[in-house]
Amino acid sequence: MNTIKMQIIRPCLAILSLLILSCFATQIHGSKQSQALSQLHRSKLKNVARIDKSPFVAILHANATKTHPQEGLKVKDRIVKLPGQPNVKFSQYGGYVTVDKKAGRAMFYYLVEAEQAKDSSPLLLWLNGGPGCSSLAYGAMLELGPFRIHSDGKTLYRNRFSWNHAANVLFLESPAGVGFSYSNRTSDYDASGDRNTAADNYVFLVNWLERFPEYKGREFYISGESYAGHYVPQLAHTILYHNKRANKTIINLKGIIIGNAVINDETDTKGMYDYLASHAIISDKTANVINNYCNFAPNVKTDQRKECNDATDDAAKDTYYVDIYNIYAPSCLSTNLTAKPKRTSIFKFDPCSEDYVYAYLNRPDVQQALHANVTKLSHDWEPCSDVITWGDSASTVLPLLHEFLENGLRVWIFSGDIDGRVPVTSTKYSLDKMNLPVKTEWHAWFLSGEVAGYTQEFEGGLTFATVRQAGHQVPSYQPARGLSLIKHFLDGTPLPDTKRYN
Repeated sequence: MNTIKMQIIRPCLAILSLLILSCFATQIHGSKQSQALSQLHRSKLKNVARIDKSPFVAILHANATKTHPQEGLKVKDRIVKLPGQPNVKFSQYGGYVTVDKKAGRAMFYYLVEAEQAKDSSPLLLWLNGGPGCSSLAYGAMLELGPFRIHSDGKTLYRNRFSWNHAANVLFLESPAGVGFSYSNRTSDYDASGDRNTAADNYVFLVNWLERFPEYKGREFYISGESYAGHYVPQLAHTILYHNKRANKTIINLKGIIIGNAVINDETDTKGMYDYLASHAIISDKTANVINNYCNFAPNVKTDQRKECNDATDDAAKDTYYVDIYNIYAPSCLSTNLTAKPKRTSIFKFDPCSEDYVYAYLNRPDVQQALHANVTKLSHDWEPCSDVITWGDSASTVLPLLHEFLENGLRVWIFSGDIDGRVPVTSTKYSLDKMNLPVKTEWHAWFLSGEVAGYTQEFEGGLTFATVRQAGHQVPSYQPARGLSLIKHFLDGTPLPDTKRYN
């Protein structure tokens, strides 16, 4: 599988929101289907539906939340042991939940129960972004799951900083057409977008809770990264909507946490170029031209000026050989698997890890153990989908974040500080747009006596935190700091502000 470096797309013609979709459409560098991002997604833009500029509004048909019979399915979903897996004491489940019987649309999930106190630990859903990237590939196998994959593509080793030390963690491949999730109605793949994804994710959850009734009423949190900056708030909004409509707690949502998140197109894009300039990746001249001649506002109806296009092309050349998702990361120099596993360290992320995941999850014995690919898909499992076409995408989700604070939800946003794709600069610009009063001023937070990042708390319940020396996929590069972050989020406690606390 070829490793292809991502490029920054020049601002698109009339529909500027498509810039953001293109920039983030393949979440991680090196995806097999990425193929020079600018060429791939410019070709796909021909079939993209009208972009909705308004804040997201949940729309579900009256029968969309109908639950299907789940008796006996939990037992069938139990994973005895994954191929090449070391022994563990926690339980794992994997399988499909049908969200539309008529269309034959089903979502694949992977559940890792908590290492300890599973009956009292909260339920944490993890969603990867893209749009179109797999939570099984990235979240489960490369970031916060209990295992990582050796370079032989056959055996697993433990991630001792797995987030199931803090919660029961549920990974969902979403929407249909991503990973092992599928629809028998292939037109569904052309109807992918924010609204349909939120609707299907909600129907999945309602039915999944019928299959796992012990989690009904349990404290529930939603987490994710990148374009999940759309998925997470939109699903949370949908849950609140249906709880209020039913006048009861259908899903006991307590909060959301998103990392390096796409949340506001205009500031996300401006912040990306400003970050690259401040880190000596693009020149000050290029950055100044972009700031003076590019208009990233969502209501732009005309082509960008030639000066803007030339400058963003220059930026693309400057970043071509850099891993934009971790500007200091080494390159993957060989995509070949090894006969014997290379020596591993959970603290030193292997830049070729995605290739190991691709090999492992395409093995028939692995799919059988996961209860995956039961319909024998016509395409390989891919870390990021090349079968879906994205449609509607809200230009901002900031109004949803305000809604959550008004409803007493815990909202945390974190940034790996060496990500250049959705950098800390972008997130700071976006949060400034919310005009929230500061509750606790900017300060360092600590782990094991070292500065782990910086944080600031806002009135109403929003916390922003950076994770020092982490790229776009924070738990991949800083697993200990990522685990500390999620523990404090779930506990509702501030990040430690002195060396005395860990």
